[in-house]
Amino acid sequence: MIIESTPLPGLLKIHPDVFGDARGFFQETWNLRRYTEAGLDRHFVQDNLSYSRRGILRGLHFQNPRPQGKLVYVLEGEVFDVAVDVRTDSPTFGQWYGATLSSENHVQLFVPEGFAHGFCVTSEFALFAYKCTDFYNPAAEFSLQWNDPAIGIDWPIQDPELSAKDREGVPLSAFSRESLAVW
Repeated sequence: MIIESTPLPGLLKIHPDVFGDARGFFQETWNLRRYTEAGLDRHFVQDNLSYSRRGILRGLHFQNPRPQGKLVYVLEGEVFDVAVDVRTDSPTFGQWYGATLSSENHVQLFVPEGFAHGFCVTSEFALFAYKCTDFYNPAAEFSLQWNDPAIGIDWPIQDPELSAKDREGVPLSAFSRESLAVW
């Protein structure tokens, strides 16, 4: 397994070991001992699965209080996955990082607590999986505007299909310090 740092502190790009032959492949998507030894020492409490078609954009979501760290990956298809640092006083506050995750490249991202997270589907459909470090709390969930010009995410799609909640996302500048995570 190879774990790469990204320009945003704590956000990690993970290349798990994949063992393939003529029959297919085998991959561990999570192993507490191996990931802890590699520096990703987290306790996950909830697994989620999302199925979406091409052009769907989900996010950008974060939770406060009780923020969630997420280990995200794609089981089928391809997505462009994005994390935005919303930790006040972080040197990279308001900056974003994006990566293509697919069932072909097997790449995972660890999105730490204090980041807004979202993805858009770039294949015909995608089956997206993620592990969370805390339970989902709809009363503490916020939606950051997916196309906030101050953040400037370079999404690979122009006119995504959004949920009502995501259409009502607000710019980062509209959030109070109290609603954001602390670095």
